[in-house]
Amino acid sequence: MTGYCIVNVHTPDFWKSELPMWRAIAAVAFALISIAIFRSAVASLGPQWRFDAALNSDHELVQNGAYRLVRHPIYASMLGMFLMDVWLAGTLPGWPIAFILFVAGTEIRVRIEDALLRERFGERFIAWRRSVPAYVPFVR
Repeated sequence: MTGYCIVNVHTPDFWKSELPMWRAIAAVAFALISIAIFRSAVASLGPQWRFDAALNSDHELVQNGAYRLVRHPIYASMLGMFLMDVWLAGTLPGWPIAFILFVAGTEIRVRIEDALLRERFGERFIAWRRSVPAYVPFVR
């Protein structure tokens, strides 16, 4: 969350400046893709979706919908929304610092959740982890 704040904290003069159309279009594209990924993830999880890093007693290893592309599609959608913010309000040196913080926080959560899933699902999860990237499609 600190990363999002850093990207969006500016002086009043910044918010009065004009946004180039190409940046607005890029931001909208990232927002729409992120919303679609998030909706697919939540629909695939159903009642298993939760805010905290924990598993329900009847938790299943979800591998359909957005989970076919990445193991953590909600974090992928958060990254997309972060990039939308960068296109709308990112400035130097703020957004690169914010990106480092965002990735660091996301990596911590991914490792915690992967450990929970590995503990519950064992080899089935390990095989899935080998074949599906964490939260950035096509990046291993």
